[in-house]
Amino acid sequence: MHQITLWNKIGLSCLVVVLVFQGIVSENTINAFSKNLSRTSLYKSQAVQQFEISMWRQQSKILQQSSNQASGSHKMISDSKLDNEAKPVQAKKKTLSVKVMATGYTAGYESTGKRPNHPQYGITFSGVKVRRDKDTVSTIAADLKVFPLGTILYIPGYGYGVVADKGSAIKGHKIDLYFKTTKQVYKEWGKKEVQVQVIRKGNGKLTEAMLKELGKAMEVSKEIPDNLWEKAI
Repeated sequence: MHQITLWNKIGLSCLVVVLVFQGIVSENTINAFSKNLSRTSLYKSQAVQQFEISMWRQQSKILQQSSNQASGSHKMISDSKLDNEAKPVQAKKKTLSVKVMATGYTAGYESTGKRPNHPQYGITFSGVKVRRDKDTVSTIAADLKVFPLGTILYIPGYGYGVVADKGSAIKGHKIDLYFKTTKQVYKEWGKKEVQVQVIRKGNGKLTEAMLKELGKAMEVSKEIPDNLWEKAI
């Protein structure tokens, strides 16, 4: 009887130990689960916050880029408008057109009263030698009060001529075009009333160096550039 009571006490003690152990385990499990749940909620909350911050930054960046583009476009338009206003349209250079009576002459006795053995034969009033070059420029005579020495004319049917000489019969709106022979004068020209273009008015001076420089410019460009002519003159 005494043994049974002892075993009952032992069994009761074991049962109490088991129950206490289960309670501890359950409490720990609950605490651990609660901690995990709190940690998970915290992680989720932080992730949501980071996502929202990221989205806000992206939206701010997009808005800033749009603002910069709009500002840049406005600036470009404004600058373009200012440029257009600041740069006036340059007027096209106008060429003076004059109607003249044009005749032809040579360096011979029939035109100048000089023969080939004369020291001034073929020498113009400006001091340069007479010249006929259809591809570049030829020497012509004119009334120096109307067309000063160095004046460049474009004569239709003859080409470019530079005023290098004068004549006693050349007065007013008359010019004399140089040809090498009398035959050429009658065959190629004769006497014509033409509308000439004043390419550049001379300054009363013409030299061989200037004429040579002008001829080179004409060979290259087939026209008379303003800057090269100024350099030559």
